[in-house]
Amino acid sequence: MQNSTNPFNITPANRVNTVSEYYFSKKLREIAELNARGLNIISLGIGGPDRPPHAATIDTLCTESRRPDVHSYQPYVGIPELRQAFADWYARWYGVTLDPQKEIQPLIGSKEGILHISLAFLNAGDGVLVPNPGYPTYSSVSRLAEAEIFTYDLDENNGWQPDFDQLESLPLDRIKLMWVNYPNMPTGANASMELFARLVDFGKRHHIIIVNDNPYSFILNDKPISLLAVPGAKDICIEMNSLSKSHNMAGWRIGMLASNPQFVEWILRVKSNIDSGMFRPLQSAAIKALACEKEWYDKVNATYRKRRRIAEKIMQALGCSYDPSQVGLFVWGRIPDEAKDAESLADEILYNAHVFVTPGFIFGSRGNRYIRISLCAPEEKMEEALHRIEKIKS
Repeated sequence: MQNSTNPFNITPANRVNTVSEYYFSKKLREIAELNARGLNIISLGIGGPDRPPHAATIDTLCTESRRPDVHSYQPYVGIPELRQAFADWYARWYGVTLDPQKEIQPLIGSKEGILHISLAFLNAGDGVLVPNPGYPTYSSVSRLAEAEIFTYDLDENNGWQPDFDQLESLPLDRIKLMWVNYPNMPTGANASMELFARLVDFGKRHHIIIVNDNPYSFILNDKPISLLAVPGAKDICIEMNSLSKSHNMAGWRIGMLASNPQFVEWILRVKSNIDSGMFRPLQSAAIKALACEKEWYDKVNATYRKRRRIAEKIMQALGCSYDPSQVGLFVWGRIPDEAKDAESLADEILYNAHVFVTPGFIFGSRGNRYIRISLCAPEEKMEEALHRIEKIKS
């Protein structure tokens, strides 16, 4: 009789055993089961905007999709108009000049860009610097690329910035690439041009590619900045960006990266062997989205400010401390000293108050004493979550 758990004695590639199913994939399945039992879980875990894009963006997608001549394969580099729109966006908001022909590569979401960059630059055994706490995909993709991970600590007492003394103590001759993410997820720490200048200097001195993942700079942030604004940054740096958070287009999967022409060309070699280009009406809609005026961003942020006030009240009800200067789509809070750990507290909230928040351990060991609350739920849902939590804590 065949073993049902291992049909025909087939085993996966070794790299499959280096990663596990994404935490949210498993947890959302559990939440769906709880909802099927009628528990009405309020999810404050995922950072997926719940509001629509600008109406003109949607109208453009609908109009362009009806054209008979837009349904074939598209260029791997994106249409020229989209690259120009990204260049104009960077010039307007970040003060960064990019050559739309050679220094910009549109992506089907910036998460996919993490894989493209890793495959383009990392050989088996190459070292990668990954922040702790940090986005789990940096580690999982590094493992899939068979790279060696070197974590670097981010600490609340240092404003969640890299400790450059710690970095200098690592075997930097073995390290080829460093992931950074500012404004930071999950901590909400903002960047500064001083930090970016130090990162560029560090990368140049040690011949380490610095990749900044920058999707949160428009959310509750008065002044978006870019790593590429540092003079000479493009020589050693790559920056990814996305319309997922800034324009409420997470499910549309539209992102980009920018760097020097050689880096972009190497990444394109990988990307062009993985996907077949982006649906042209999506590109046209992205062009419209990138032309949004300040008033639209302000309106989006006005909604998030109201939600953040409620999220802060939830943190207070849980006895958590947090930094009110955080930016981005989340509130990151330190759990009370008497709490066992973040996972236990998150499970207590889930099973007793029927509210899902994210335990910080999924972002690395430095997140074990923290939880994260998403602002991507309507105010009435967040108010209900606050009421439920206050009830179990009273």
